[in-house]
Amino acid sequence: MFTINKGINKPIEFKGLKAQYIGYLGGGLVTLLVLFAILYLIGLAIYLCILIIGGLGSALFYKVFELSHKFGEYGLMKRNAKKYLPTYLKFITRRLFYEKA
Repeated sequence: MFTINKGINKPIEFKGLKAQYIGYLGGGLVTLLVLFAILYLIGLAIYLCILIIGGLGSALFYKVFELSHKFGEYGLMKRNAKKYLPTYLKFITRRLFYEKA
């Protein structure tokens, strides 16, 4: 009667890409489309435009899949968040921890 969704709390996956990497690939492809239009409007030869966009598109796919397999679902966000952590905290006194609210 009713189908049961077995994919609850699982990350979105498409052709091996997980979570935010699907968005990165989509954003990159839209950027390449805009770049193609700009190159064409500038007057660059169409075959040269296709060659440039094809090369950049291949590099985009390679890099996004590499990041997806290397870092997984949340690893890239964790790596980027780690940059904002201080290397150490220095306290001269412990009074901060002994004061009562």
